[in-house]
Amino acid sequence: MIPLHVHSNNTFLNGTVPIEKLVQRAAEYRLSAIALTDTNSMHGVVQFSKIALDKNINPIIGSQIDSPYNSNEYVILFARNNKGYSELCKIITSRKLNDDFSLEDLLRKKLENLFIITPSIKLIKELQPADNLFVELIASKKEKRNNRNRYQFALEKGFKFVVTNPVYFLYEKDYLLHKTLTAIRLRTTIDNLQTEDLADEEFYFREPKSIEREWKKLPEALANSELIAKECNADLKLNEYKFPIYSTTKNISADTMLRNESFKGLEKRFHKVTDSATRRLEMELSVISEMGFSNYFLIVWDIVNEAKRRGMMTIGRGSAANSLVAFCLEITQIDPLEHNLYFERFLNKARSSPPDFDVDFSWKERDEIIKYIFEKYGYERVAMISTTVTFRARSAFREVAKAFGFTNEEISKYSRKIPWTDAANLPHLSELFPESKGLNFKQEPWRTIVELASQIARFPRHISIHPGGIVITPTKITDYVALEYAKNKGLGLIVTQPDMYSIEDLGLIKIDILSQRSLGVLRDTMESIKGK
Repeated sequence: MIPLHVHSNNTFLNGTVPIEKLVQRAAEYRLSAIALTDTNSMHGVVQFSKIALDKNINPIIGSQIDSPYNSNEYVILFARNNKGYSELCKIITSRKLNDDFSLEDLLRKKLENLFIITPSIKLIKELQPADNLFVELIASKKEKRNNRNRYQFALEKGFKFVVTNPVYFLYEKDYLLHKTLTAIRLRTTIDNLQTEDLADEEFYFREPKSIEREWKKLPEALANSELIAKECNADLKLNEYKFPIYSTTKNISADTMLRNESFKGLEKRFHKVTDSATRRLEMELSVISEMGFSNYFLIVWDIVNEAKRRGMMTIGRGSAANSLVAFCLEITQIDPLEHNLYFERFLNKARSSPPDFDVDFSWKERDEIIKYIFEKYGYERVAMISTTVTFRARSAFREVAKAFGFTNEEISKYSRKIPWTDAANLPHLSELFPESKGLNFKQEPWRTIVELASQIARFPRHISIHPGGIVITPTKITDYVALEYAKNKGLGLIVTQPDMYSIEDLGLIKIDILSQRSLGVLRDTMESIKGK
């Protein structure tokens, strides 16, 4: 029996299962497949796919989509193929960005590339049975009565059904951790949590054989679990580059245009072009073309050119300064020949992750150039990249203590002695850090608080916006990733759900458009001098 309903800790304070431990548990049970179904989320899908494939386990990509008006009304969607994956990205994006999102309207659409599972009779009572639509029977004693009603409905209306093992925490003993994170998410205390706020106590990663024994009288429900797992074959094509396209003129290819512009720049940059400079440029252009990076170089060149046209100060830095092509295109200002810089540090065929350009702009002008990128390359193909804010020692301690009902004043007596360190170090602070001498967490409830806080080390707390990372995709960005608002919906900033590391693993190419205060100061200084 394949667990088809698993919430990792990437659900952001909902599930408590680190992906590495989830996949390890699946490997211990010798499962051939496992599904990830974070709520309205695909934050962890890339990491999940990488780790599962490394363990020779089929990663089933899914998500639990709930109603904006009632979180207990939901459907679970699984990508049957790559089209299904893209559809899922679009559905989650719609759920996150649109106030008028409706599960009922969603289910009226043709979703042949997705498997649909729901325990809600209300949601599907008006629908016709379909090969990809299943009534969910939940493996839990508390759901016995509801399961009977769902089963009767499925039989009467001709719907298929499937049994699931919802997983919100890895082991039965982790239920207190689940309650604690739920209290943090809802900004309340553990004592004030309502039953409907919490997952069932049986929603841990149970041994599949125990569920098979419980449901042996309904073999079809178990068999459908295996059927769904076998038919879900979405392939994210990790580490295969998905390059954005630069619209060239005069019907020439990107390779040809990059070559032409690079040699123009070579003549401009050097008073006398040497044979070694020409050979170096030819070598770089050959590698760039072979690896498919010509469009990427042209896009960065276009951005820098537009900035200069608008009178902005800009400069490229980082490993891109090792490229003679970048120097000839005036993206960077350091001559790599004079300083004996190796192009291979920036781009080489053995590199597993794509390089990116770091381009600095004045802090006063960066937003203007970002707006240009969105307008030039299309709001449907451009997005800012998210970053995941995780729990560190002090934040983990404070949030868990608040969940236990302590006031900020009571917590501060301890937290001010906690250094900025990994939350995993909390039980050993007095031994590791001089400033923590005298901290005594041996008495309850502080002992439990510290233990729980150490368990959520590096757990996602919320998402924010990357300082400058922008991704441009060859087609609609929601073909590749889901989008959502960055932390505060009121600010209107939309970001990718995957962070920069997952973006790179997907093979998407990012550009860092960075804000540099010194460039603004330099610009102001020059204008002041001119004014005199």
